Amino acid sequence: MKVVLFIPIKLNNQRLPGKNTMPLNGKPLCKYMFETVNALNNIDEKYVYCSDEKIIPYIPDGLQFLKRPEYLDDFKVKGLDIIGQFVKDVDADVYIITHVTQPFVEKESFDKALDAVINKGYDSAFSVIELQDYFWVNGKPLNYDPSNIVRTQDLDPVYKETGAFFIFTKEVFEKHHRRIGFKPYMQVLKEFESIDIDTKEDFDMAEAIAEYLEKRKCE
Repeated sequence: MKVVLFIPIKLNNQRLPGKNTMPLNGKPLCKYMFETVNALNNIDEKYVYCSDEKIIPYIPDGLQFLKRPEYLDDFKVKGLDIIGQFVKDVDADVYIITHVTQPFVEKESFDKALDAVINKGYDSAFSVIELQDYFWVNGKPLNYDPSNIVRTQDLDPVYKETGAFFIFTKEVFEKHHRRIGFKPYMQVLKEFESIDIDTKEDFDMAEAIAEYLEKRKCE
């Protein structure tokens, strides 16, 4: 079974220009995820999928640069289009897609999710956070009865996709054009792992988290 991981990345970000290489607590943002995936085992090939060769100096040994078509950098392009092009470029049985904008995802989260797909019969896996709170949809309570309010810890949890990673078989994508299959495994992340950087405010929050995590390592 051939397992391939790829990190789509562009350098022409709109909401926060240049964010993917901006220094976060003294290290380029992209380096966090590059270092994490470099430590992953049971993956045959790992790619940084970018149209701009300026990313190459940031790529460590163990990851390969693969130049993608520039049209994929357009802000109107959907994630499934990027996946579709990569699947055409690189053959595999199982694909992992992840992003540098979620720098704090831990190796163990990847490992558990990949193991579920390779060894436990799941056709896909994706990252989520678990929420136990009172939710409403379209003006109606989603997961509780307002006339019989229970403790939050007794509520049925709701799961939110984080987009940190998706793992899927080639069959799931080619037959159904999906990154989540019909028997998916949900990998619950810690709260700090789910941080996703799109704006300056997100970046500032990530900076504080990076400083905290660095300090915790030294304790």
